[in-house]
Amino acid sequence: MEINSGDTAWMLAASALVLFMTPGLALFYAGFVRSKNVLGTIMHSFIVMGLVGVLWVLIGYTLAFGPSEGGIIGNLDFIGMKGVTMEPWVPDAESTIPHEAFVAFQAMFAIITPALITGAFAERAKFSTFLIFMCAWSLLVYAPVAHWVFGTGFLSVFAAGDIDALDFAGGTAIHVNAGAAALAAAIMYGKRKGYGSEPMEPHNVTYIILGAGILWFGWFGFNAGSAGAANLQAANAFLVTNTAAAAAALAWMFASWALTGKASAIGAAAGAVAGLVAITPASGFVEPWASVVIGAVAGVLCYGACRFRARSGLDDSLDVVGVHGVGGLWGGVATGLFATATVGIEKGTGFDGLFYGNADQMVDQVVAIGVVALYSFVVTAVILKVLDLTIGIRLTEADEELGMDVTQHGERGYVFDEPIGVPLRPAVATPPAAAQAVPRTEPAAGA
Repeated sequence: MEINSGDTAWMLAASALVLFMTPGLALFYAGFVRSKNVLGTIMHSFIVMGLVGVLWVLIGYTLAFGPSEGGIIGNLDFIGMKGVTMEPWVPDAESTIPHEAFVAFQAMFAIITPALITGAFAERAKFSTFLIFMCAWSLLVYAPVAHWVFGTGFLSVFAAGDIDALDFAGGTAIHVNAGAAALAAAIMYGKRKGYGSEPMEPHNVTYIILGAGILWFGWFGFNAGSAGAANLQAANAFLVTNTAAAAAALAWMFASWALTGKASAIGAAAGAVAGLVAITPASGFVEPWASVVIGAVAGVLCYGACRFRARSGLDDSLDVVGVHGVGGLWGGVATGLFATATVGIEKGTGFDGLFYGNADQMVDQVVAIGVVALYSFVVTAVILKVLDLTIGIRLTEADEELGMDVTQHGERGYVFDEPIGVPLRPAVATPPAAAQAVPRTEPAAGA
């Protein structure tokens, strides 16, 4: 195939859109935490852009997309970008964009996936250990899973195997993967100090809405960019992405309204994100009408999952499991239900789902979801256990009381009590005053 300038331009723009999602995620997460942890929470997402941005070029990309070793992992042919040229290359060999453009696009997925996990242990992670965990997880969990699903691994439609799992833009490889890791992380980190007995209300709902809006905007690159070209499949992915997000925002808001008597702004924002998660694996395979169903079910299902989590005692601080794990699971299953060959046929990935007479596709979807979730949960738990036994993963109680901003970064997100120009004290003398207690009626990720 020859390089197409229009396809290349679209893929570079899509890459920028996906990168913009990570700062959007940082704001979305930061709005949910207490003000003493806002800067630390933003830093969790922002610094991953640096860590994974370097790791991906050095070794992550070749592990994910290098020629397959037994369908399990990529070899080292592309280590340090060796052999990566301006010639067309993607796993399905139908590329019209430079290999380097493909590397850049996939880098943005590799960046945001570990950033998603950080919401599970918000407000209590030791930053130095966090950096090691992010590096280890990216190489030991994300890279192999990306190879299995996106590359030529044993779950991929691009491999000659018995499993053809459809995952257009990352419902399984990204959201189920991150959701399972988040569950392991929430268990391993344990509950925040004062969880269940102290008020832990979101400190800035405007950040949440702004972050969700940025995520919605960037998701067009996430899904439509996964077509790999400016083509008909990209147009379909663009439309169904917006439709599912809209349907899920309404569904979560109305479900919350029915149960609490209030039309929650947080609920609408979280619902939109849940819809975006759910449509991600299906966006290149389903018709627009199906995206309404996928989004609406995602809104109600993820809202219910978050309410259940809040009553279970699990401190998944920002409901990563409920939104990304459950949303990704539903999206993968929905792909097996609603996929139609007429949408995916352009790139040779035309597969019918259960509702179009192909029950085998549902089996493939469930197998892929189960394999990825189990692998991610177990390996994440092992990584964190090793780190906890060696250098510790949590803040001390005193540091957690003071907050991540001061104790981990020597800075504060907001300074209202000191004149401009006065250096920040290394640590405040007393903990910040507790926020006015407002009874929580909803889970963290949405009302």
